[in-house]
Amino acid sequence: MRAIGYQQPGDISRADALVDIELPTPTPAGRDLLVEVRAVSVNPVDTKVRKSSAPEPGTWKVLGWDAAGVVAAAGPEATLFRPGDKVFYAGAIGRPGSNSEYQLVDERIVGPKPRSLDWAEAAALPLTAITAWEVLFDRLDVRRPVPGAVPAILIIGGAGGVGSVAIQIARAATDLTVIATASRPETVDWVRQMGAHHVVDHSKPLAAEVASLGIGAPAFVFSTTQTARHLAQIAELLAPQGRFAVIDDPPTLDANPFKRKSASVHWEYMFTRSANNTPDMGEQGKLLAEVSRLVDAGALRTTMTRRVAGINAANLRQVHAQVESGTTRGKIVLEGFSAAA
Repeated sequence: MRAIGYQQPGDISRADALVDIELPTPTPAGRDLLVEVRAVSVNPVDTKVRKSSAPEPGTWKVLGWDAAGVVAAAGPEATLFRPGDKVFYAGAIGRPGSNSEYQLVDERIVGPKPRSLDWAEAAALPLTAITAWEVLFDRLDVRRPVPGAVPAILIIGGAGGVGSVAIQIARAATDLTVIATASRPETVDWVRQMGAHHVVDHSKPLAAEVASLGIGAPAFVFSTTQTARHLAQIAELLAPQGRFAVIDDPPTLDANPFKRKSASVHWEYMFTRSANNTPDMGEQGKLLAEVSRLVDAGALRTTMTRRVAGINAANLRQVHAQVESGTTRGKIVLEGFSAAA
C-alpha cells in the first residue's frame, strides 16, 4: 500500500522529512478495523512528532491522526462496524497513522462519518472535536455551574482547529456565553462565523479585554495556544472557583496564581484514553457519533478551510509548513490516494 513516512526526525525543509513509500497492507485482529483512508487532515501533533520522534532503525514512521474512510475489513472481535461502513476517527498516538492507504484503528475510538459531509469535510473534525468535547464536558464540566460566576467560557485561540470546533460545540450543546480570541480581521470574522458571542484581541492584555465586555468574570477558560504568554492574565480574569483547561505545551505551568481563587487547572490530552487502554475508551467513539449527529442536524459545521488534492509527500510537506507557521484558520485537509477517493 502507498504511504508517507520518514526515518529520521527533523525540520520540514529536509528532503527526507516526509517521503512516499510502499508498506505491506496490515491485517485486522481483535477489535481493530482496517480502514481504506479517503481523506486526512494535519494537526500540530503531526509536526511535533515529526520533529522529535524517531522510528526503530530500519523502519518508517507514518504520521496522521485524523481520517475519514471506508471499513475494508474487521477483526474477529469487532462488533460496532462492518465492511462498507463509512467512518471517521483520530486514531492513537502509538500506532501507525492515517497517512497511508489502509490503517488499523480500534473500533472503540471510531465514529460514523456524518452523512452530510464529504470525505475531506469529515476528516477535518475528529481530533479537534474529541479534544474540545473532552475539555468542555470531562475536564471543565461546564454543565456544573461555578457559584457566582458568569456562565461564560473564554476560548483562547478561537480560529485554530480546536478553537473553531470548541466554539461550535459550546454553542450547540450548552447555554454558555462564548468569548473567543482573535487578532486579525480574517480570524475575527472566522470565529464570529463559528458562533462566538464576543471576540477579544489576544495581542492585548486579556484581563482588560474581557473586562471591557462588561459581562463579568467567566466561569471557564480554555487555552488552546500560547498558554505561557497568557497565564498571568488567565489567573486574573477567571472567576473565583472557576475552572481552567489547557492543551498546548508551555515549558512550565505554574498553578500557584490560581490558588487564591481556589481555581482548578485541567490538562487535556486526547490520546490519554487510547494510549492507556482506559476502561472508558469507548467514550470517544460515542462522542464522535454525537458529533456526527449534530453535524447532520445542522448544529455543527466542518472547520475545513483548505482542500488539497492528493495524499502524498509533496503535499504533506507543504501543509506541515503551513501548520507550523501558526497562522492557519480551521483545518487543512488532503484527500485521495487515487481517483476512487
